Amino acid sequence: MSTEDGPGIRTSIFMKGCGLGCTWCHNPESISFKSELQWLKASCISCNICIDTCSQNALLSSAKGIEINRDNCTACGECVEECPSAALEMLGQDTGVDELVKEVLKDRIYFEKSNGGVTVSGGEPALQADFTAEFLEKLKQEGIHTAFDTCGFSSKESYEKILPYVDLILFDIKEIDAEKHEEFTGKSNEKIFENLLYISGYIKNHKTELWIRTPIIPETTATNENIIGIGKFIAENDIQTTRWELCAFNNLCNDKYERLGKKWDFEQYGLFKSETLEHFTKLAKKSGVNPEIVISSGSVKNGAQLIKEINNEPKPVDYCKITGLLD
Repeated sequence: MSTEDGPGIRTSIFMKGCGLGCTWCHNPESISFKSELQWLKASCISCNICIDTCSQNALLSSAKGIEINRDNCTACGECVEECPSAALEMLGQDTGVDELVKEVLKDRIYFEKSNGGVTVSGGEPALQADFTAEFLEKLKQEGIHTAFDTCGFSSKESYEKILPYVDLILFDIKEIDAEKHEEFTGKSNEKIFENLLYISGYIKNHKTELWIRTPIIPETTATNENIIGIGKFIAENDIQTTRWELCAFNNLCNDKYERLGKKWDFEQYGLFKSETLEHFTKLAKKSGVNPEIVISSGSVKNGAQLIKEINNEPKPVDYCKITGLLD
């Protein structure tokens, strides 16, 4: 039921494993190639069956609930099978191409009615290029629209395998400055821009569409220099993109980090003000690209939300005045 990863209603497949380590990553469960165990506090009934089941002594009951010793956990899944309330969940599973195709085709009616399709995301699906290519090829044989979401950090050979079966490429450009990119993601952006140039050249001769997406992250990518720099790169290199999307930061993934026993560096940040996102959108439109391809997406704070924070609990009539429901 994804509506953000391509046109129409889509089914998104998230592949585990990524070559980058973005400090703001919104899908921390997809960074590692390995399966990972998570505990869902809201579902737990404190029966401690999982503790008795675990042969690795990886689970412990504490005042916070079930704690996972990840040095001991082998992700065998025994505790998941025995948990009566489904409070333990394994993130990451092995599957075959035919099995996965069969699963996503259950949603065919939604794709057909909404002009949607299937998006392969991650992590980085290009790091599992053979599987991804075969999966997308079989979807194309079924007449399903395919989208491929990539961070750009993979080999050219992997893209050569995948691109023939892709209708839409979603390509992330996070940071124009090489040193800052390495600071924020752990890797240089040199290979990413090389791959973007290759993909742009590829789609000139193929019926493939390219969307570029830039995450707007507080105190990292959210700078005037970055947005203007990315826009200049797109324009000066004649990148064949029909859409440049500025994706507003959100903090909805904080719970994911907690369930994985990790700390998120951005947990203290809230949503952007709408004015902030509008500012970067205007900059992008003036950076040299066709302004018609620039859009912004994501949740932002509007006037009503800001007054809620200031007044804590405003009267209903005040909220109605702010939103224009009352004169």
